[in-house]
Amino acid sequence: MRSAWDYAERSAEFLRWAERLGAVENPLPVLRFGADKERYLTALAAADVPVVPTTFLHPGEPFRVPGEAFVVKPAISAGGRRSARFEAGDARAAGLVEEILAADETAMVQPLVEGAAESSLVHIDGAYSHSLSRRAELPLGAAQEVLYLEEELGPHAASDTERRVAAAALVLAPASTLYARVDLLGGRVLELEVVEPSLYLSYDPPSADRLAAAIAARLQRP
Repeated sequence: MRSAWDYAERSAEFLRWAERLGAVENPLPVLRFGADKERYLTALAAADVPVVPTTFLHPGEPFRVPGEAFVVKPAISAGGRRSARFEAGDARAAGLVEEILAADETAMVQPLVEGAAESSLVHIDGAYSHSLSRRAELPLGAAQEVLYLEEELGPHAASDTERRVAAAALVLAPASTLYARVDLLGGRVLELEVVEPSLYLSYDPPSADRLAAAIAARLQRP
């Protein structure tokens, strides 16, 4: 799956299209699982995989402004679109929540974990490949109309603990993954990227050959 950058805004259409392809990598069950943050974060939390604490709000449910700094985003989102961070008690967040719910979508509310290390662990064919530090700061007080937020990237050597958490998250995917990126915040899963993530192959040049070999192997399967 490549360059499906508007899937979050057209998720139902996207999944119907992927189903018509017949054969797709990542497999369709993985795409369904990974497209919806409520689905996979709930599954990970139920399996005791550490995740960033998240409250999900559905249409018709009330929103109470948190008394600590927090983040609001749609459960189906990408690139930081329709997402923002807010100071404690900022009632402006209700407008963004209402916008998400009015579109018959699920809104997510998470604490703003400041000062915690952010890392992305890339996996190829189910195996750990490489990692990097990655930070994309959400806009304060209101969402921005952007395709992708600007990122701050850097080298990172994943710890054994980080690798264990990422592996535990991927175990819960409903089928084997050709590619995946597990984003951690303070050692907790922030996002499980298995639809169309950037894999940052330049941070480990041999990873491009490993990915090509994995693709070729899957294409050769009967």
